[in-house]
Amino acid sequence: MSRTILLATTSADKLREITAILDGVPFALMTLADVPSPPPPAETGRTFEENARLKARYYAAAIGTLTVAEDSGLEVDALNGAPGVESARWGGVHAPYPQKFALLYEALQARGVMGSPARFVCAAALVRGADVLWETRASVEGTIAAEPKGSGGFGYDPIFFYPPFGCTLGEASAALKAQISHRGLAFRALKEHLHRWTSGSVART
Repeated sequence: MSRTILLATTSADKLREITAILDGVPFALMTLADVPSPPPPAETGRTFEENARLKARYYAAAIGTLTVAEDSGLEVDALNGAPGVESARWGGVHAPYPQKFALLYEALQARGVMGSPARFVCAAALVRGADVLWETRASVEGTIAAEPKGSGGFGYDPIFFYPPFGCTLGEASAALKAQISHRGLAFRALKEHLHRWTSGSVART
């Protein structure tokens, strides 16, 4: 069994969160910056799960090691689940997040809705070769804030209001956010799986 896992994300913000969560796993963590790697694949999946598997298989085949990838985004109920898997591409791949926020608020105003229920979703997949060894989906429920608040976090955090905290995830500390975030939940589940795997309580395939 390989004792190295490739964290297949090109996002420095996601990588920072994931490596902090996986601290202490019985594997060496490798990033795409550590190896010659191909350009990112087209994310053609219709679900977060499909894109997580697609990316994990793509990089596992290219690099030849145990690989974990994730796909995540924001689902807004009043927008029929948009931006969903298009979250990073909402308004254009290179559009800054304040511009994405403005487009989202415009879409809500056009429907006469503000403060819609919403959730962050993260799907993660652990792959060796073409085989998915483990996968999970995690989410955190909240609402769209009346306006962006907070400079912490990244992505849509400043417009995601989390009622139990009484603030947006952009206003929450990194440690507090990690306790309840979609990515925190998904990668803590992976961490638990890896510990069980190496202890022999999970079959090694």
